[in-house]
Amino acid sequence: MSSKKDIKFQYNYLIIGAGRQGTAAAYDLAKFGDARSITLADKDIGTAEKSAKRINDLIGKSIAEGTKIDASNRIDLRSLMVSKDAVLSAVPYYFNLDITQAALESNVHLCDMGGHTETVWKQLAFNRNAREAGISIIPDCGMGPGLINTMGSYVFELLDEVKDIIIYDAGLPQQMEPPWYYKSTFNLNGLTNEMNGKSTVLRDGKITLIDTLTEPEMVNIPNIGILEADLISGGASTAPWSFEGKLQRYENKTLRHPKHWEWMRAFKTLGLFSEESIEIEGKSVIPRQVFHTLLAYHLNEEIIKDIAIIQVKATGKKNGNNSTLFIDLLDYYDESTGFTAMERLTGWHCAIMMGFQVRGEIEPGSKPVETAILASKFMSAIKERNIQYQIRYSS
Repeated sequence: MSSKKDIKFQYNYLIIGAGRQGTAAAYDLAKFGDARSITLADKDIGTAEKSAKRINDLIGKSIAEGTKIDASNRIDLRSLMVSKDAVLSAVPYYFNLDITQAALESNVHLCDMGGHTETVWKQLAFNRNAREAGISIIPDCGMGPGLINTMGSYVFELLDEVKDIIIYDAGLPQQMEPPWYYKSTFNLNGLTNEMNGKSTVLRDGKITLIDTLTEPEMVNIPNIGILEADLISGGASTAPWSFEGKLQRYENKTLRHPKHWEWMRAFKTLGLFSEESIEIEGKSVIPRQVFHTLLAYHLNEEIIKDIAIIQVKATGKKNGNNSTLFIDLLDYYDESTGFTAMERLTGWHCAIMMGFQVRGEIEPGSKPVETAILASKFMSAIKERNIQYQIRYSS
């Protein structure tokens, strides 16, 4: 059997999208992924080269390079995938089907940051193709969906019987400022998508659709305090289907500081999340574009010192007794690297998954993120990166 020393620096990685989370994933691969090379590809060559330089400076050696890519051009995608071992899609979800097809044609492992469950189902339909190609495809990685559902799956290893799982998560600025009490650490369109439409949950053991932002509750997070949680769309991804027949309840709620959700519910009711054009004084406008244009000034900043929160609450039995299980994870902006907590948990979840893929620890096929790898194995990799979480039980 080869030793760790024997296999070091043997994998070639490609990251499509050199933004915040893609750069964080590259850093993790450079540090933990036995990387020989990392190619960061972006529609903006300047962004790609800046990202690669940042990685090389942080690592102290030349391991990353930047290049230009049109993520909608399958020929360009395949040309970049040649000789790569694994690819990460860190671009918006609507590119992911073309990227998946290119990965299948190139026989290269793929994971992505997802964010659109309908697209994920289409990717999972390539299961047979992926097995025949000898590769694995893992959609919907990242913090949420991704890590939150990995942690949901972890519950089955910690309790003897499981009845309900509720997952609360958030990325919040460490310093709160009214009136928003929030700063955006990822794309605003993804943020609005989460607040729009329906949330898919398990209720009474059945797949159920519930309008987003309609079930607020106050939650006490250790070391943080009282936050307000509400239903969003997409966070649970395929997990309600994976756990149907095993659980009575499975759902994901997003946390915000009290008062924030009141604004968002009002904007949703007003129609500002809509992507259908309307006429105003003879001109066609899309409400969501107007909303983003106005809101970006207030929520976006170059440097956001944030905190990422995940709390899993589960009920079931342990050693024959009724038990409530909590898994509490907190992560903070890293002063030494400049990566936000959101970037770390999103990008690093993808990078960890890619490591399992290239090392052959995930069988070929297209798999839901919550069942792709034994959750305890994944959580061990999280701790290796000094991301701390605590497990506690109450009767």
